Amino acid sequence: MSTLLISHPACLDHLTPLGHPERPDRLRAIEHALEAEKFQTLTRAHAPSASLEIIALCHPMDYVTQIRDATPKEGMVRLDADTSMSTGSFEAAIRAAGGATFAVDEVLAQKAQNAFVATRPPGHHAETARPMGFCFFDNAAIAARYAQDRHGIGRVAIVDFDVHHGNGSQEIFWADKSVMYCSTHQMPLFPGTGAVIESGEHNTIVNAPLRPGDGRDAFRAAFETRILPRLRDFEPELIVISAGFDAHMRDPLANINLDESDFTWVTQKIMDVADRCAGGRVVSLLEGGYDLEALGKSVAAHVMTLMRG
Repeated sequence: MSTLLISHPACLDHLTPLGHPERPDRLRAIEHALEAEKFQTLTRAHAPSASLEIIALCHPMDYVTQIRDATPKEGMVRLDADTSMSTGSFEAAIRAAGGATFAVDEVLAQKAQNAFVATRPPGHHAETARPMGFCFFDNAAIAARYAQDRHGIGRVAIVDFDVHHGNGSQEIFWADKSVMYCSTHQMPLFPGTGAVIESGEHNTIVNAPLRPGDGRDAFRAAFETRILPRLRDFEPELIVISAGFDAHMRDPLANINLDESDFTWVTQKIMDVADRCAGGRVVSLLEGGYDLEALGKSVAAHVMTLMRG
């Protein structure tokens, strides 16, 4: 079995205002990085569209249809201060969710060892019925709930190393003891959530905030002392990664000083837990990362590690 790479050209058609950090060029940078010869053995597939019913595993159907119906006939509409829709945005969003659930299907059917889903818009800020932070639907949450609903998986862990806290994933699973949500993130920083004391109704929310200027040592210590022990104790049957690469030192939106080697390290640590508890089953979904050079190199390091390279 090999690593599966899932993407779709429709994700380039989600247009954002001029100068917006979450832009189509992010996917082009990833595509370019994964054209290197060492990635030729990747299995590649297009993301299918998720049905509205699948998205409604985590979001109320009336919210899903509101997002669909907000799609402009031309130009752009703003849903909040930094989240906007173009004519291609809804199609991109249902491809992003569909890529996440297709990855779950392929990994759980043992057709792929693991998967990386390179789609946009990202998802981890989307709450149950609220788009925010560049996100419409929470792809990681949908993947986790889909694995449970359609494949009978009991415990799923979401591990989020994006530099921004995944308030949406936390909110969706706040009262759910069957899904563990773990996050490292910079505080204070958008969206302002993710304090250590935010632990959910069943102590299955694990937040490990970092301070501006923190680097490798603090990041790795957060995983080694706080997140990995809790993950191992939870014994997930599937791990979903919210793979944001904006904790890179080059990223314009944050001040955590990681480089590609740190993403290699954390990917391997997550895979070690998956090997121990979950038959190696990992589904990784692109979240943030806004410096194009850093994003391409970081994704390459992440995917090479998934390939056990």
